[in-house]
Amino acid sequence: MASTNQSPFYQKAEAQFLSAQTDEERIKYLEEMIKECPKHKSSEKMLAQLRTRYKKLKEKIEKGKKSRSASGAGRRGIKKEDMQAVIIGFSNSGKSSLLSKLTNASPEIAQYKFTTKMPSIGMMNFQSTNIQIIEIPAIDSEYYDRSLVNTADTIIILVTNMEDIEKISKELERAQGKKIIVFNNKPVLGKILDERKISATLKSKKYNFEIVDLKERKIPEELKEKIFKSFGKIRVLTKEPGKPKSENPIVLEEGSTVKDVAEKILHGFSNKVKETFVTGPSSKFPNQRVGLKHVLKDLDIVEFRVK
Repeated sequence: MASTNQSPFYQKAEAQFLSAQTDEERIKYLEEMIKECPKHKSSEKMLAQLRTRYKKLKEKIEKGKKSRSASGAGRRGIKKEDMQAVIIGFSNSGKSSLLSKLTNASPEIAQYKFTTKMPSIGMMNFQSTNIQIIEIPAIDSEYYDRSLVNTADTIIILVTNMEDIEKISKELERAQGKKIIVFNNKPVLGKILDERKISATLKSKKYNFEIVDLKERKIPEELKEKIFKSFGKIRVLTKEPGKPKSENPIVLEEGSTVKDVAEKILHGFSNKVKETFVTGPSSKFPNQRVGLKHVLKDLDIVEFRVK
């Protein structure tokens, strides 16, 4: 782009335009160039070229915004399972590593910033119960999706220092989900922080938390259990007379009854039930005969006998 006989202000804007890293920066400096370009006959062609370039760049930016908006709508369209948790944190906090260790997902893991540009989804299996875990793009990136965070049942806040907890909490004012702090105790300037001090500080603030080292191969079962318990659900196993109990539990809300289990199996099934026997935490003894209004507890075994 010729800059012959142009003012120092124009030349400065042109130099900034040529070294700009983003289209937003380029359009800003193009505006300066148009403003500083002389408005006489000999510069009409140059001014026309600048305005054409400005128009095309503006259209490109608008197209990009619409594309991001459409992809955002797609992200909000992620099918929500019975239990959904999202992982939220700053760039390079270890979100992708945590997702890969908790679930069957294989997200891209890298040392550079903002590796995750779209939500990554995996299923965590906890004692035969599947939980949907979604890794959200970094809270400090342009791809961060607040809508998924606000609707999730549970929010896993991944941090590498205490200060980030408060920063992230400010972003969660509209989020309704239960919160779990996961402190990734990775080396800072070559040093590992004292785990006992971290634990004492988190306890003093009454956080629901777990300390992990994402360089280790396994995630503590305690974290998986905390994630499951955060949903306020119970697992109920069913069995047919004379057969072993089922391997896959039925997931229900806390406070659910025998009737709720029957209806979850098949709508109207509770009307066909003749007798029900329960073995587990809610029963006084094995194979206790109960009614349809009997309130169940986690890991109860229910046996139906039909009319």
